[in-house]
Amino acid sequence: MILTTAAALAISLMLFTWLGLRARLAGGDLDDYITARNSQGAQALGLSFLASGMGSWILFAPPEVGATVGPLALAGYAVGAALPFIVLGWCGPAIRRYLPAGRSIGEFAQACYGTGMRRWVALISILYMMCFLIAELTAIGSITSLLSGLNGAYAVVGVAVATLIYTAWGGLRASLVTDRWQAFLLIALLLLVGAVALRRLPTMADSVALPSVPPGRALAVALTLVIAVTAANLFHQGYWQRVWSARSDQSLGRGALLGGVTTVVVVALVGLLGIAAATSGLDLGTPPIPFFAMLEGAPAWLSLAALVLALTLVASSVDTLQNALASLAVTEKQGLSLPAARWFTVILMVPVIVIALQGYSVLRLFLIADLLCATAVVPIFMGLWSRMNTTAAVAGVLAGLAGAVAPGWADQGSLLAGLQLASFPGGVPTLAPFVGALIASAVVSTVIALAAGRRR
Repeated sequence: MILTTAAALAISLMLFTWLGLRARLAGGDLDDYITARNSQGAQALGLSFLASGMGSWILFAPPEVGATVGPLALAGYAVGAALPFIVLGWCGPAIRRYLPAGRSIGEFAQACYGTGMRRWVALISILYMMCFLIAELTAIGSITSLLSGLNGAYAVVGVAVATLIYTAWGGLRASLVTDRWQAFLLIALLLLVGAVALRRLPTMADSVALPSVPPGRALAVALTLVIAVTAANLFHQGYWQRVWSARSDQSLGRGALLGGVTTVVVVALVGLLGIAAATSGLDLGTPPIPFFAMLEGAPAWLSLAALVLALTLVASSVDTLQNALASLAVTEKQGLSLPAARWFTVILMVPVIVIALQGYSVLRLFLIADLLCATAVVPIFMGLWSRMNTTAAVAGVLAGLAGAVAPGWADQGSLLAGLQLASFPGGVPTLAPFVGALIASAVVSTVIALAAGRRR
């Protein structure tokens, strides 16, 4: 089984590497390397949004949410995962027109508010994407160990090196091409594994009911997921690369819609597997991992198919993140050459691999990064409003930071308690800091912008 697993993983990674290397543009310049500007149609963009947005997280989070909180929270998760693409399809064309030679949301922030805001946007983008990258590589190591006898470290290093080979050489075009094939493969494998796993579930007992919690709590979980996922992904440089890679505004809009709809379907389907596992009376484990609980005692071929599915999910998100971080480095450091951008991608992966091999949980850091994004997302996108100005944006971001801390402070009567709640002790997501950040940043930005008059 170990040799079969190793061979299947190696063949999959070699296939992705081959596809990515074939996609490189001979003689392409630095701009093409990081934006593939005005080259992608709607279908290519839609499949790329789906594949790059998916990751191993869909095998853990949606099934757990469905199994433990219920359909309402699962719906919130599905909408939250897709909403960033819809926002990009709506705001992206306007930002493309405002900044036709742009490369990042940070450049848009600078054009509207100056260098200071650009640096802050770049910082939270890097923090979020590094968390995402480490989490994905950590997950494939854990999944490999769980589903086979193979040491998970081999999968971590294999995915990191294989994706690095084709993204460092081929840039964004390599990621876009592999995304297309990875999207089809992950859908096929998900349907196969899900259908067979469902047939293996015990018959649902009459006494077992659908997972349910009080509607208020389920709604709070759903809103938390929508806000956190949407705000964070709007600072994902990989998605912004695809905004400028679109052949036209129409291609971007249709591609974003396709990516959003398919993402809702995929997340909902995986989450429904969790609900099915819970209602069957299956032991979900501690902490609950419904998707993998369904594979307990499964034939070796089914576990292998699930492992290749996980590998595909991780590779599709990791290659996007690698190229996105290289793109951000090029955008932030003027004069960086194409060879330097490639070496930056390689060097960056060294600490990422080292951290991922430790198997740490990064959930709490992920939530803090999500919250930082939530404090800035409204002021940044209000840059499209003619009345918005630098003072209003900076004040809005600061108000967002204060708003994130305020709920805990007001509830416990202590600033320290507010800071603790906003740092998510135990890695448990809570709604209040996210709502506080969004409302405070939006209100303060709007009030100051209206008081100052028209910007342009």
